[in-house]
Amino acid sequence: MFKPNENGTYALVGYQGDEAHVVIPETYGGGVISVIGDGIFSGHKEIESVALPATVTDMGEFVFDGCTRLSRIELPLSLECLWGYTFVRCGIEEITLPDRLVTLPPFAFKDCKELRRVVCGKGLKKIYSWVFSGCDRFEELIRNEIVEVSPQAFDTKELNT
Repeated sequence: MFKPNENGTYALVGYQGDEAHVVIPETYGGGVISVIGDGIFSGHKEIESVALPATVTDMGEFVFDGCTRLSRIELPLSLECLWGYTFVRCGIEEITLPDRLVTLPPFAFKDCKELRRVVCGKGLKKIYSWVFSGCDRFEELIRNEIVEVSPQAFDTKELNT
């Protein structure tokens, strides 16, 4: 399900499939898909991978909440904004953040029990509190030294950063 944005692009605002491998189209109704709406894949435990179009700039809250089998996702280079809880309780093990992403909001990866490694893009400037809260297996954060990391970003876990 799609909804038009004021700028002529579209937002994906609903999903009713049951596929293991989801491919989101780049266009709809003559406009590009630029926004992935809040909670659209929430609770879809069957999803193993998601292919996002190169046109996506924003991803909402709780997009992949509870997608425990989601192990593969490649974020588009165009991505500029994540909202809180985007990947909460999902099964990803490793993720590379695109260069245009400037911040990681609170709770973005909360309770991702399989998450082990995050590679930050060159544009990342701030990692907020509790981004990796409950990520029991988290081991490595690769980032530039200029990235400001909240002292509460990892709970009490010691990491190789």
